Amino acid sequence: MSPEPALSPALQLLLWHSALWTVQEATPLGPASSLPQSFLLECLEQVRKIQGDGAALQEKLAGCLSQLHSGLFLYQGLLQALEGISPELGPTLDTLQLDVADFATTIWQQMEELGMAPALQPTQGAMPAFASAFQRRAGGVLVASHLQSFLEVSYRVLRHLAQP
Repeated sequence: MSPEPALSPALQLLLWHSALWTVQEATPLGPASSLPQSFLLECLEQVRKIQGDGAALQEKLAGCLSQLHSGLFLYQGLLQALEGISPELGPTLDTLQLDVADFATTIWQQMEELGMAPALQPTQGAMPAFASAFQRRAGGVLVASHLQSFLEVSYRVLRHLAQP
């Protein structure tokens, strides 16, 4: 059995924040009259700084996931435009379409779980119409090449986020 993939530090921080927020909501605060005012002010300043850092981290993570989802969504449409490319490539294209759609869905679900998903999912814009077999083959080469490059960059970004 393979080990579970490590969560990125950003994701770990968001999960801890969610867990601690629940605990904080359940913990009543007693009177703080016995604590020195300077200590309380210092704590408030630290809380504001940590909140700012957390918000900045969440923004970066949301932007990364959003760009990844948008790119995958674009390639879903481009792969659909290649349907009928050739009988030999049909099954491979179908598998690739499903894999890209599954990956986009996984990213979207993660964005929803983290509360980072936009209110509406994006809609597919106009995709190229490949009228001839030659156009579909040439388009297939270009789409496959650009998809490969996109996935390589995505892999590097996700690997970077997963580093402790």
